Amino acid sequence: MMTGNCGSKEATRKITAGKVTDCRLEHNKFYVAFERGQARMESFGEGILRITLAPGEIPDSESLAVVAEPDDRLALSDEQDLVTISNGALAIQLRADQPGLSVSSRCSGTLLELEQAFCRIGKTLSVSARIGESMMFFGLGEKTGFLDRRGRRYIMWNTDDPLHTPDKDPLYKSIPFLIFFDGERAYGLFLDSIARSEFDLGYEDRERLSVTVNDSCLDLYLIDGPSIAEVVMRYTRLTGRMEMPPIWSLGFQQCRFSYYPQERVLELAESFRARQIPCDVIYLDIDYMDGYRIFTWDASRFPEPKGMIARLEEQGFRVVTIVDPAIRKDSDYSVYLEGTREGHFCKFPTGEVYHGEVWPGTAAFPDFSREKTRKWWGFKHTVLFDAGVSGIWNDMNEPSDFKPGTPDRTLATVPNDLMMDFDGKPQPFSKCHNAYGILMCRATHEGFRALKPGERPFILTRSAYAGIQRYAAVWTGDNYSWWEHLAASIPMHLNIGLSGIPFVGGDVGGFQSNSSPELYARWVQLGAFTPFFRAHSDRGTRDHEPWSFGPEVESIARRAIQLRYALLPYLYSEFRRACETGLPVMRPLILDFQDDRNVYGINDQFMFGKDILVAPVVRPGDRKRLVYLPHGGWYDFHTKERLEGGTYIIADAPLDRIPVYVREGAIIPMARSAESTRFMDFSTLWFELYAGPEGSFDLYEDDGLTQDYRDGAFNLRRLTQQSPSPRSFRFRLENLATGYGGGLKKAYAAVYGLDEDLPSEGCVYENRAWHFELDGSDAEIRIG
Repeated sequence: MMTGNCGSKEATRKITAGKVTDCRLEHNKFYVAFERGQARMESFGEGILRITLAPGEIPDSESLAVVAEPDDRLALSDEQDLVTISNGALAIQLRADQPGLSVSSRCSGTLLELEQAFCRIGKTLSVSARIGESMMFFGLGEKTGFLDRRGRRYIMWNTDDPLHTPDKDPLYKSIPFLIFFDGERAYGLFLDSIARSEFDLGYEDRERLSVTVNDSCLDLYLIDGPSIAEVVMRYTRLTGRMEMPPIWSLGFQQCRFSYYPQERVLELAESFRARQIPCDVIYLDIDYMDGYRIFTWDASRFPEPKGMIARLEEQGFRVVTIVDPAIRKDSDYSVYLEGTREGHFCKFPTGEVYHGEVWPGTAAFPDFSREKTRKWWGFKHTVLFDAGVSGIWNDMNEPSDFKPGTPDRTLATVPNDLMMDFDGKPQPFSKCHNAYGILMCRATHEGFRALKPGERPFILTRSAYAGIQRYAAVWTGDNYSWWEHLAASIPMHLNIGLSGIPFVGGDVGGFQSNSSPELYARWVQLGAFTPFFRAHSDRGTRDHEPWSFGPEVESIARRAIQLRYALLPYLYSEFRRACETGLPVMRPLILDFQDDRNVYGINDQFMFGKDILVAPVVRPGDRKRLVYLPHGGWYDFHTKERLEGGTYIIADAPLDRIPVYVREGAIIPMARSAESTRFMDFSTLWFELYAGPEGSFDLYEDDGLTQDYRDGAFNLRRLTQQSPSPRSFRFRLENLATGYGGGLKKAYAAVYGLDEDLPSEGCVYENRAWHFELDGSDAEIRIG
């Protein structure tokens, strides 16, 4: 529970909302008048209440994050001056002629108590509350530090800062969604504001939380649990969930600043194929452009981009090109001239177009808040798509601006008084800065849909706001080739996943500086288990391709990447689960083992999907590491040895091995690795079954490329197993949906953890496992 009071030694500088003077329920909205402000409350489904607080009139503005609609669940009761407004799961209580309010959950009791509804300090609004000693915090998107956010202050202001030191804040993304967990119950708080905001999680006062926004209102959504998973699912129901990605985007991806000319790109592709290292994507950084002009090709470096991309496609490669927002000021550049003529650039209140300094030099910034500008921008991708480009990489979209020339990176952006139009409802950047990245991705996504309507979009973005999962995957920006960044990437990715964004990864090997062979080996092993798997490096650094560190590391990288491809049937099905539930693919142990207190402080292990536990090595020289296995049975993925959970073990971790464990009861579908997803045969699979009391897996299949799955062109096969003891085993395959003509035709199953001397028909015991075959039709197998 949190209890709060906005009073302090600085009370003279604070203006509180004051006492309740009136309240009413009208048109499914509950209105409260305070002495110096107002509140409006709405229901957004069972378990979600919206509370909008303002010192004056409550503005009606369209949310960029929220896609859910309010409902009619609100019910009012008034007993002895205690007013209760409820949507079934959550309730708000307040007393006539008293300040403040409280929020309670039907399942978990009181969640939030505010002695003052809000405080105003100058141009900022805040809520403040007391927090218990056991309270932990998760989420808030891309932030440095450990998994538990408590004890620090976090700023929401998208910032291009290339030096990610342990306490650096802010960075590129602002996801103002916070998960509370006290060891028993979880709930969430989402602040829907694209202005600058701040979350103080016990920084100024260890026992106090405060949320402050530089905006005209505090637009808060309270989200019930009681589990962390339920909070994330409700939050993503509110803000939307990702689409099924193209399957090639789950393969290995190679990038550098920059690969050019086109002969170098083709040589890179040949090297991957000659060395038999799987790879699906090659990226082109800004040097493919003509003078860094967006939507152009450098004719001297890439004289035949369409032919080059066609050759790459024959080898199983896709091409993703970078597209930054800044458009070069150039009187001989049609994109700039069109943008100027048609009013597509951000302007000052005087009407003057602002020009900053970015890679192309003096440049203007498109106003993506305008529908016409988004449409214009989307169709400009024709020059790339016509050449065969498969994906778009949106970078520098905080937006980054070199013009201020200040060491304070939060100021390395466009001026606060620059305007975005929002189709006739203009706002200065001081109030909408954090919207720029998501609006750019929305424009790119809409362009994909218009120009390639049958294909699945793939967009990668550096900057983001809540709801970005509907449009793009994210990566964590300009990391360094430091062991510290390898370790820090794990809690960073986990909290981004808890913030509703499943498709996340970092630059394998580190973008800045030079990786050592050992660091690269450990990083590619970790990367194979991150949702987005891309290696990237800065210009001026040494080569960072998998073969750049000698034969031993090349072999290690090959095996790690091949394992990633072998696990694609499992991973693709887990992405489908993420699309359906909003739950992350890369998950902290606390998400799946909330009742096991031993997992609360673990920052260097994670679940890959619901059944695979990964324990990367993140320190040089380590050849063993401590691993905690949560309660229950586990199997070593490499040796198939069964282990009891609820304890710590010392895991062997030679340089060529990353410790991986599988939950008992798990069913892991695998395929034979190939050089590219294009060449993989998903009609023949291998099922690894790890005997346990019970377990299931939903195997999802579609064509991996088109939008046909939306019309039912997919298969869903439910695989279940029961093994109450090592002497009894039952397996079932049940086809729940059969709308896709491809997919599984043959499966070879191996069951681990059973006794050898068991009766069975059609099953064979060899190499420490029972084996049987399936043809994709409904089936039941019994052993013992």
